[in-house]
Amino acid sequence: MSLSVILSRAQVGVSAPQVMVEVNLSGGLPNTSIVGLPEAAVREARDRVRVAIQNTAFEYPNRRVTVNLAPAELPKDGGRFDLAIALGILAAGNQVPRERLRDCEFLGELALTGQLRPVTGVLPALMQAGKRRRRVIVPRANAAEAALVSDGDVLVADTLAEVCAWLRGGEQLPRPDTADGIVFDTEAVPDLVDIRGQLQARRALEVAAAGGHHLLLVGPPGSGKTMLAERLAGILPPMDESEALETCAIRSIAGETLDPSRWRRRPYRAPHHTASAAALVGGGSHPRPGEISLAHHGVLFLDELPEYERRVLEVLREPLESGRIMISRAARHSTFPAQFQLVAAMNPCPCGYHGDPGGQCRCTPDQIARYRGRLSGPLLDRIDLQVEVPRVPLSELTTPRKDHDEDSACVLKRVIAARRQALLRAGRPNAEISTGELERDCALGTSERSWLQTTLEKLHLSARAYYRVLRVARTLADLDGSAACVGREHLAEALHLRRMDV
Repeated sequence: MSLSVILSRAQVGVSAPQVMVEVNLSGGLPNTSIVGLPEAAVREARDRVRVAIQNTAFEYPNRRVTVNLAPAELPKDGGRFDLAIALGILAAGNQVPRERLRDCEFLGELALTGQLRPVTGVLPALMQAGKRRRRVIVPRANAAEAALVSDGDVLVADTLAEVCAWLRGGEQLPRPDTADGIVFDTEAVPDLVDIRGQLQARRALEVAAAGGHHLLLVGPPGSGKTMLAERLAGILPPMDESEALETCAIRSIAGETLDPSRWRRRPYRAPHHTASAAALVGGGSHPRPGEISLAHHGVLFLDELPEYERRVLEVLREPLESGRIMISRAARHSTFPAQFQLVAAMNPCPCGYHGDPGGQCRCTPDQIARYRGRLSGPLLDRIDLQVEVPRVPLSELTTPRKDHDEDSACVLKRVIAARRQALLRAGRPNAEISTGELERDCALGTSERSWLQTTLEKLHLSARAYYRVLRVARTLADLDGSAACVGREHLAEALHLRRMDV
C-alpha cells in the first residue's frame, strides 16, 4: 500500500488543532502536490522535503506524490509540517515502518541538509497532545519549552536521519530535561523597599495586587510612578503551573525565546506610547498576540497614558472587562487570553506640574481639560484604583528607612493571605467576581448601603463604578482580615482610591 498517515498540529491562536498528513504515491509523471489549504510556506515544503530526503541518503519517490493536510478547511502555514510530510513520504515508500508512527505526532521545519529547525507554538501543541496521551517528536532547539510540560511524552532530535533511525529501531531519541531540574533565576526583582514615602500609592499597589484591580497613578515627573509600577509584579502571588504554562504558550506562539529559569515569573510588559492598536491587542493577516496577551497573568504598564492615541486606548475597553481579545479577519479569527493587570501613569497636566507646591505649572485650565480629555470616561470607569503620587521631599530621601517603608516580602505575605480568602470564597480574585457573586460576598448592612447610595449619587458615578467600588471594598476587607462583612471604612477608602471620580 502506497498510503501513509502522519499526525501533526497546526497553530490557530492559542489552540493547536490536529492535522492529519496523508501521503499517497501513485503512477504518472513525477510530481509533488500539497493540498488542504496550504499557504506559501507550506507549498514550498515540497522542495525543502525533497532535498532534505536526498541529503539524508534516502530515495525520493520517482512517482506522483500527493500530500493532503486534513481538515481541508483549516488554513495551514509555516514550516511546522515539514518533518511530518517527509516521514509520510518515506513511510508511503516503505523506507520507514508505518507501525512506529502510530500514536506519535511530529513537528519541525527541515533544512536542506536534513537538520531540524525550531518552530513556534510548540508548547500549545504539546499540551494538546498530552491530553491525547500521544508521543511528540520536536526539534532539539525547542527542548527548553518542551521541558515545561511535565506530563508530556516528548522526544527531541537534531536531524531527519535521527528520527528515521529511531523509527527503524535504532538508537533511542533523548527526552528534554524536565522542569524539575531547572535552576531558577535568583536575580532580585525590583523591591518596594526602594520606594520612600508615598504611603497612599503603596497602599493602592497592595490593594491592586491582592484583588487583581487595575491602577492609575497620577503625579508630576520624578514622583516615582514608574518605580511603583515596576514593583507590582514582585508582590503578586506566585503563578501556579497551569498559569505559567498559559503564559509561556502565548510567548511561544509569538516566537519569543523562553528562558526556563524564569518561566514561573509573572510577565511585565511596558510598550512605548507610540505603539499601535495592533501592537497592543494583536493582529496581522496571521493573527498574533499583542502586548495585552503577552501580559496574561501579569502586568501591563502604560506610561504617559494621555500620549497614546485615543483609538489605541479605546481598544483596551473590552479586554479590560472580558479578559480576552478576539481578532477577526476575512479568512479566520483567533481568540487570545488577556487577563492582565493594567497599571497606567500620567501627569496631571501637559507640563506635568499642576498642583505642585513649587508653582511651576503654567498650563491654562483649557489646556489641562484638553489633556485629561484624551482619556475617555468609559476607559477611566474600568480602572478601579486612581491615586495621586505627589513629589517626595528631598529630605525624606536622605533620611534612614522608616518602619512603613516595607519591603516586597512583607507586603507579599498580606497579599497572599487576602488572595487566599478570595479564592476560597469565590474561586477567583475579587476584581473578576460577577455581579451576582458580589451581592453574595459583599453584602452590606442597611446603614452602609444607604450611605454608599447617597455618596454615589452625589458623585454621579455609574453602575459599573458602583460594582467596582464594592469589589475594591471587598479586597480592603480581606486585607484587614474581615472575611464576613464590609464596613463603612472599607467603602470610604475604596471611594478615596478613585481620585478621578472624587
